[in-house]
Amino acid sequence: MLRTGLLLTGILLGGTLSILANSAQQNDPQPKITQQAHDLHFSSIVVDTHDDTTQRLLDPKFNLAARHTDGSIDIPRMREGGLDAIFFSIWIPGTVTGPAAVRRAEDQIAAVRQAVARNPNDLVLCTTANEIRAAKKSKKIAMLMGVEGGHMINNSLATLDQFFTLGVRYMTLTHTVNTEWADSSGDKPAHDGLTPFGKQVVTEMNKLGMMVDISHVADKTFYDVLAVSEAPVIASHSSCRALCTAPRDMTDDMIKALAAKGGVIQINYHVGFLSQKFQDASRANPELGKQIEGEAKKRCAGNEACELIEADKITRDYVAQGKLPRVEWTEIIDHIDHAVKLVGADHVGLGSDFDGADMPYGMEDATHLPQITNALLAKGYSPADIQKILGGNTLRLMQDVEAVARKMGGKS
Repeated sequence: MLRTGLLLTGILLGGTLSILANSAQQNDPQPKITQQAHDLHFSSIVVDTHDDTTQRLLDPKFNLAARHTDGSIDIPRMREGGLDAIFFSIWIPGTVTGPAAVRRAEDQIAAVRQAVARNPNDLVLCTTANEIRAAKKSKKIAMLMGVEGGHMINNSLATLDQFFTLGVRYMTLTHTVNTEWADSSGDKPAHDGLTPFGKQVVTEMNKLGMMVDISHVADKTFYDVLAVSEAPVIASHSSCRALCTAPRDMTDDMIKALAAKGGVIQINYHVGFLSQKFQDASRANPELGKQIEGEAKKRCAGNEACELIEADKITRDYVAQGKLPRVEWTEIIDHIDHAVKLVGADHVGLGSDFDGADMPYGMEDATHLPQITNALLAKGYSPADIQKILGGNTLRLMQDVEAVARKMGGKS
C-alpha cells in the first residue's frame, strides 16, 4: 500500500515526489533568496512535524548521510535547507492491526534510533523543546518521532506508554481508516467521534506529555478531542479546507477552535491538500490513482520504499502528459497566509509530509525551505512571526503539553 497521494473517493493513493535527475523541474528558475531571508532562516529553529523518510530507513541500502537524487530528506539536504528538527513518522497501514502493527511500529522506532546512532556528529534524538534548542546550539539536527495511527497501540494504554518511553512524542489518532475507538476522515463514521476508550487514550497522552495529533481524524473526532484534552493539540500535517476541499484539511471553524485551545496547524505540502484543481482532477478520473499505485507495485515487488519513489516518477509523468495539473510551491504560502489571517501567527507551523506525499513543483526536497522564509518576508510578515511559523510555535506547544503532563503527575 502506498503511503499517500491522490485523493480519490476518500482514499489516499500515490507516493512521494522526489527530485529526479531527468525531471523537468530542475530546469525551472528558483526564487532568489535575499540575504535577509537567508540570515533569518538559518538563525531560526526550523521544525518539520511530519516526514515519512522512516520507510526508507527500513531499507538497508538507504544511507541517510548520503546526498540522494531521489526522495526529499537526507542529512546533506536538511543541512542545506536549514532544517533543524524533524519528526519522523512511524506509519503502518490502518489495515494492519493487532500485535503485527505493534511489532512493525517498534521496528520503525528502532530504525530511527539506529539512524541517530550511526550519525552522532549530525543527529541527536530529542524528546523535548529544550532538547531541540540544545541541538540547534550544538549544530546537530534534532530527530523526533510521531506515531501516525492509533491502531498501532493495539487498544492498549500500556503500549502507548511503551512508545512514549522509546521517544515518541505525538500520536495521530487515526490514519485513513477508523480505529476501534476513533473515526477517521477517510472512512465512514462508526463511533460518532471518540469512543469512551478513545477519550481514555487522549487523557493518557496528556498525562504522558505526548501531543495529541488530529490530522486524519473525522471532524466529530476533532471536536471530541478538544472537549477531552487538557493540553493543546496539534494538526501535524493538515492544510486549509477553505482553499482545497480535501476531507483531510481543516475548516476555518476547526482552525479557530484549535487555536483557541492553544494548538497549532502544521501546513501540509501535499498537492492534493493544497490545490483545488488537483483535487478536482483526481476526483474526475479516479482510475489515474489506481494506475499509479498498480504500476509502482509492479515495478517494486513489495518494496515500499521503492514504491514511493516509483509512484513519484509516474505521477510526474502524468503531470507532464497533462493528465494531472501542475501545482506550484507557492500554494503552501497561500495556506499559511490563510491560517494566519484566521488565527494569527502564533498557531501556524510546517508539517511537510516529505517522502510521503506528492510535493508541489519548487518544493521537491528540504533544500527549498528557505523559499518559505523568503516568501513570507516578501508578503510583509515580521521576522518574529516568521520564526514562530518556522518552528517557534511547535516548541511552545511542546512546552505547553509537557507542562500539562507535569501538572497531571505524568512522565514529562
